[in-house]
Amino acid sequence: MPFFSVIIPLYNKAEYISDCIKSALSQTFEDYEIVIINDGSTDNSISVVEKFNSQKIQLFHQDNAGASIARNNGANLATAEYIAFLDADDVWKPNHLACIKASIDLYPNAGLFANNYFIKHNQNHIAPAKLNFNVIDKQPLVLDNFFKTSLYDTVVWTSAAAIKKQKFIDYGMFNPLYLSSQDLDLWIRIALKEPIVFNPEITMIYDKSIEGSLGKYEDNDARYILFNSFREYEKDDIYLKKYLDIKRYGLALRTKINGESKIYKDTLKTINFKNLNFKQKTLLKTPSFLLKTLNKIRPYVIRNTLYLKLFKA
Repeated sequence: MPFFSVIIPLYNKAEYISDCIKSALSQTFEDYEIVIINDGSTDNSISVVEKFNSQKIQLFHQDNAGASIARNNGANLATAEYIAFLDADDVWKPNHLACIKASIDLYPNAGLFANNYFIKHNQNHIAPAKLNFNVIDKQPLVLDNFFKTSLYDTVVWTSAAAIKKQKFIDYGMFNPLYLSSQDLDLWIRIALKEPIVFNPEITMIYDKSIEGSLGKYEDNDARYILFNSFREYEKDDIYLKKYLDIKRYGLALRTKINGESKIYKDTLKTINFKNLNFKQKTLLKTPSFLLKTLNKIRPYVIRNTLYLKLFKA
């Protein structure tokens, strides 16, 4: 039985899956399997995967059902004690699994393990994730407060995270009702009950440049439910409240751009505006037509390395 099962959900990522698999096969820690769940791809992603001749790779197929179900099915098929997630358009450095293993050896009873990561904003701009704490050394550590450390970029990115398989199952895995932010939902549920271990070593590159625009339709009704499903816990943790208010701010902008006025108004009612900075408050007051214009030019701004985080903290 391998130590890690690497779960890769795959849907129409023919352009990226080769680099992803190459990075997974290049790990210095070698006791692992790779479980790829083809989520009904309609491009040539599968032919790319089938070119790899490695006994570590197992390829399974399902009808298109979304990333949550693909990851959950991958976990059910995994044979290892620990599962590590890797999206088909992200890549690992060769020491990724070794660093996760080092964290597990130090803190075997932790609920979740994550390494530090780079964010690729475009071809010319790759930067470390912006985390809300100072990294003193390179040793794995137990986070004092997951929500406090994640007020900018999240301290746990899915493609940099690993968890014991049984614990993943015990927490109900990823909620398939959420089309997006299903990882956020799970990390919150774990962080409320168990320690999270963070390894400051940067071992993964998240390609943010592949994402669609902010105003692209998403299931914002489900987002609203998710961001308000922890209200009782917010009363006892000011950082959880601030963390979720920043998420609600992003939801408010999305729904304002999309013209989803009811969700927009309901979301505003749940935000403590003391938890937002001046830029965020200003954008919420900006007319929707101007927000739409800003969102349309955002890809151009990113491509030309003048990256403006208008829609984040």
